[in-house]
Amino acid sequence: MSAVALLLGLLVDHIAGEPRRWHPLVGFGNAASALEQQFNANPETQGKLRGLICWVVLVLAPVIGVAWFVAELSGWLLLVVNCWVVYFVVGLNSLAVHGRNVAQPLLAGDLADARQQLAMMVSRDTDSLTEQQVASATCESVLENGTDAVFAALLWFLVLGAPGAILYRMANTLDAMWGYKTDRYHEFGWSAARIDDVLNWLPARLTVLSYGLMGKFSSSIQCARQQGGLTESPNAGYVMAAGAGALGVSMGGAATYHGEEHQRPKFGRGPAAEAIDIERAITLVQRSAVLWISVAVMIGLLASFNSVAEQ
Repeated sequence: MSAVALLLGLLVDHIAGEPRRWHPLVGFGNAASALEQQFNANPETQGKLRGLICWVVLVLAPVIGVAWFVAELSGWLLLVVNCWVVYFVVGLNSLAVHGRNVAQPLLAGDLADARQQLAMMVSRDTDSLTEQQVASATCESVLENGTDAVFAALLWFLVLGAPGAILYRMANTLDAMWGYKTDRYHEFGWSAARIDDVLNWLPARLTVLSYGLMGKFSSSIQCARQQGGLTESPNAGYVMAAGAGALGVSMGGAATYHGEEHQRPKFGRGPAAEAIDIERAITLVQRSAVLWISVAVMIGLLASFNSVAEQ
C-alpha cells in the first residue's frame, strides 16, 4: 500500500507540479510566522524554551490528529489520503523547476535573472555572484535539497506513513524559517534546527549512498568521508560532498549571508561547477529517486508475496 501510494503521489507531482494555490505548507508557514512574532518578541529571554513550546504546538499536535485520522481509514480511502500526502510533502518536481529556472537564464547569458532566480532557492546574498558562483550555489542547493525536499520525506513516509511524512515536512519547514544563527533566531530556533538535524541524519546518509550509486561511486564516497564533516551541519556537508564527487565537479567556497562573508569548505573534486552541471545535478537527484522507488516497490512486493505464502 505504501509503495503504491508513493508511486501515485510522485506521478501526480510529476504531472501537476507544485500547487500554486492552497498549498497546506503556505498556511502552516503563515501560522508559524504569527506564532513566532507573538512569542519571540523578546529573543533574549528564555528563547530556547519558547521555541520548543512553539514547535510542539505547531508540529506534534497536528501530527497526532493526522495519526488518529489515518488510523480510522482503510482500503482505497487510505490509499488516496496517502497519495495526496506524498504529493504535498515531496518536492521532486519543484526542485527540478527551481534549478532549471536558474540554469536557463545563466546559459543564455542573463546573469541578473539567474541571480534573482537563485535568490528563491538559497539564503545567501546573490547580487554580486559571478556566473560560476551562481552555478555552484545552484548545484549545491539542488544536491542538498535532494535530502530535504525528497529523500527524507520519502523515508519517513515509508517508515511511519502519512504522520511521519507530515511531521518531517513541518519540522523541516520550521528549520528553514527559524534555524538561523541571527540575533532573533539563535535561541528561539535552536530546537527547530536540532530536531531537523536528527530527522535528517539517516536520510542524509542514505542520500550519500544513492548519489554514489547513481554517479561516480568511488569519488562520491571518498569526498563524503573526507569533506562531509567540514560543515557545522551534521548532514548537509556529507550530502553536498557526495553529490559533487558523484558529478566529478568542485563547489563550495566563500558565501555572503545577511551581509557577512563566511568561508565555507570546498566540496568534490575536479573542475568548478558550471551552468551545464545544474541539469546534471537535477538528473542525479531524479535517478536517485528512481532508485528509492524501485527499492520501495521491491520491498512491497516481497512483503505481499510473504503474506500470501503464509496464508
